[in-house]
Amino acid sequence: MKEAEWQVFELDDLVAKVERNGVTLKEFLRTPSLSCSIYHLPAGSKDMASAHEEDELYLVLDGRAQLRVGETEHQVRKGTLMYVHAACSHAFFDITEDLTVLAFFGAPARNLKARG
Repeated sequence: MKEAEWQVFELDDLVAKVERNGVTLKEFLRTPSLSCSIYHLPAGSKDMASAHEEDELYLVLDGRAQLRVGETEHQVRKGTLMYVHAACSHAFFDITEDLTVLAFFGAPARNLKARG
């Protein structure tokens, strides 16, 4: 079966499908080079994120928290766009308002080297 050449997503529809009774990650797109998800963390919860094989880009859709990348901490809120390099330790913490994030994951670095 041929992979779709393009797809359209409505952000409001994606966010509406997010379960809000705990920490959730809902993937809505996966290709060989890209994965996209909606990530939700309720206020007061703990993020279990750690270093990944992929570069990541996060866009905060709603909420407030802190993001620790390595030894550095950053305040994040609606509209914050963050890039985290592959294999870099990171996690959201001090989540003061329910946090909803659009997360883009690139291909693992090992896959990119194999294609190069």
